[in-house]
Amino acid sequence: MAAAKKKGKAKVKAKKAPAKKKSPAKKKVLKKAPARKPPAKAAAPKKPAARPAPKPKPKPVEPVRGPVPGEVRVGVVTHYYSHIMVAAVRLEVALSVGQMIHVVGHTSDFRQRVDSMQIEHEQVPEAIGGDEIGLRVVQHAREHDVVYRVPAP
Repeated sequence: MAAAKKKGKAKVKAKKAPAKKKSPAKKKVLKKAPARKPPAKAAAPKKPAARPAPKPKPKPVEPVRGPVPGEVRVGVVTHYYSHIMVAAVRLEVALSVGQMIHVVGHTSDFRQRVDSMQIEHEQVPEAIGGDEIGLRVVQHAREHDVVYRVPAP
């Protein structure tokens, strides 16, 4: 075996330590400042106050809505027929033609004399409690308006 080549020891190269990767620095999260509004137009220069501001005027006092003492509740409007200006009224007490009534509601408040009264399309001079009558009115009446009888002077 003379011809065999003698293998020498292979030189071992020193291994380099792997390069350390730098971790990216953590960024600080900053809150955004609120958006700024564009500057407002310059206000007109204030005039010097020569006199004090006027005091507010008192509101006019409205009359109290409702029945006047002495009025008797007669009934309630159940329907209003605007084309013929007739209110359907369910009576609680007796009512007759010629008496004065006062109709009071959310937007209604008027007085009138009873000129025409009907039950089932028949003209009647008087009606008693429990009757449903048709009553000719001079102004607009609304459902749930209350009808009062005004005492004779």
